[in-house]
Amino acid sequence: MGFELRGGWGVKVNETIEAMRDQWKSMSSMAGMFLMTIFLGITIQPVWDEDEVRAFGAEGTTQTGYIFLELALIGIFTFVIIWLARKNLEIIIKGFIMFSLYFSLMYVVAPYVALILMLTTIGTTTNVFLITFILNFILMATLWKYPEWYIVNLVGILVGSGVITMIGISFVPTLIMIFMIFAAVYDHWAVNGSKHMLELADTMIDLKLPILLVAPKDKGYTFLEEKGDVMKENIERPSPEDWENSSIKNQSPPKGGRDALFMGLGDVIFPGMLVISTLSFLPETGQEITSFFGTIYSDPLIVALGTLFGGLVGYFGLMTQVAKGKPQAGLPLLNGGSILGYLITGIIVFGPSELIQEISLF
Repeated sequence: MGFELRGGWGVKVNETIEAMRDQWKSMSSMAGMFLMTIFLGITIQPVWDEDEVRAFGAEGTTQTGYIFLELALIGIFTFVIIWLARKNLEIIIKGFIMFSLYFSLMYVVAPYVALILMLTTIGTTTNVFLITFILNFILMATLWKYPEWYIVNLVGILVGSGVITMIGISFVPTLIMIFMIFAAVYDHWAVNGSKHMLELADTMIDLKLPILLVAPKDKGYTFLEEKGDVMKENIERPSPEDWENSSIKNQSPPKGGRDALFMGLGDVIFPGMLVISTLSFLPETGQEITSFFGTIYSDPLIVALGTLFGGLVGYFGLMTQVAKGKPQAGLPLLNGGSILGYLITGIIVFGPSELIQEISLF
């Protein structure tokens, strides 16, 4: 007698497990890039944790109006990119994004260049700026000429760590969580409702830009040959359940896997922002941990790692859906897991009174 194990909403759990086994290498690789991006941000957080470099100054760290400004900018950016793509103005998209990426790299490359030059006793400000400028230019030139998946991932990880640090030091955790909730709702609508986020993802894939991370399934995979219709194809392809319910019974159902797994950089940035904000604004208690870049305290670090663990739990939940080959909104699960990790770990370490900061509209 055979048994069929089914989960909620009629999902066949055994098929999901089989699909995940088939793609475990790419999923593990993506999880590694998720961790690497955030850990890199943690290392450079002490360098930038100063009022002078916060995006909206010290007062702006608790003002909700700036969060709504950020949300509006995300919406405008998405609309403009899609409009330009429909007008076949990809060169403008690529030039603008490459320019933005170049300056985002400064946040992560400069501290490590300064560290290396300091250890070699030639660490002047001029040398740091010059070498950082040259390295960033080389990265951007390589990305423009040869955007293979490992170049895209390298730039994506560096840019992602810089962005999470830049935003994480600029807002207290309460505002970051508000930001994450609104972004998760928007992401769900943009992927499952209007589907314009999938059009944006296909544009980024077609232009070979590191606004996403790529985890190949097989060794022979090349991102250079990837066309900008990946998400569209996966929407139109029937799921195993749809195939079973159709009149086609004499053919094998489609596999859930793809040639590569794709994750938008925003799916890493939002959980990472809360991790960095936790380090920046929770009370500096516990043991001092000294690194080349500054001091981190053990209590906020524990909460930050708990936040990261929650994000990983959300990532695992997301992969159970992605394994079947259909595009999914990542932020609801990733942000939800990170927020729960922050709250649970924070209550254990600090108690509830320290976790929600006072905020204002303006």
